[in-house]
Amino acid sequence: MWMVSSPAGVFQCMQKLFLSERTGRGWTLEFLRRNAANGLSVANLVAGLASILCSLNRQYPQACWLLLIGFLLDLADGAVARWLNACSALGAKLDDFADFTTFGLATALLLQPQGFLDGLLVIAYVMAVFARLCFFSSRIPFTYRGLPCPYASSLLAGTFLLVEENIMLLRITAAVMILCMVDRGFYPHDKVLESQLWKKVVYAGGVLAVLFAPAAVASIYCLTWTTSYIIFPFAIWSCKA
Repeated sequence: MWMVSSPAGVFQCMQKLFLSERTGRGWTLEFLRRNAANGLSVANLVAGLASILCSLNRQYPQACWLLLIGFLLDLADGAVARWLNACSALGAKLDDFADFTTFGLATALLLQPQGFLDGLLVIAYVMAVFARLCFFSSRIPFTYRGLPCPYASSLLAGTFLLVEENIMLLRITAAVMILCMVDRGFYPHDKVLESQLWKKVVYAGGVLAVLFAPAAVASIYCLTWTTSYIIFPFAIWSCKA
């Protein structure tokens, strides 16, 4: 008992405690590094599920805001995973599941199906997102094949906030987005948060618009952003990291 209280014993105990704390801190930091992007994917998934619940309760404007938040989260999680060198098969599966939930199921419910044809359009939209996520591999670095579904979702959410009463226009827009997603044309991997400064400014502006701006300003901002990517993918958004 008295040997433990000797200077050597106290030093050994303090050393073990210090090493234990340092090991625990290192494990915690490594865990956070490996799961930071997964946390953003989970947040995207939660936003999608909340959007679905809002749509089922006919709270469509709130559902649109959640979709726009999911759009921003999706752009961030890939950048964080690459920045922290934490890309993994599990993270990719989680990201795809979150994207399908938010940009497929939740976005399709904005179309408010009332009959057979409307139901077919909703099913076609969901299946287009499913095909885009599962089967469209470009095999070209920094390039997508087919329009990325987050941009289609952001466009529909922004359109809904501007023309909430005109569901027919929204459905026509959704049909165009289906064609863009199933088309095998190429789109650049824009890497907004890892590229030129102006792209980061655009992203920061999107965050400020979604969180603080009125609905009309936020929707116009997101529509301008996504439309420029859809129509001029390489002329404007070609990746130059």
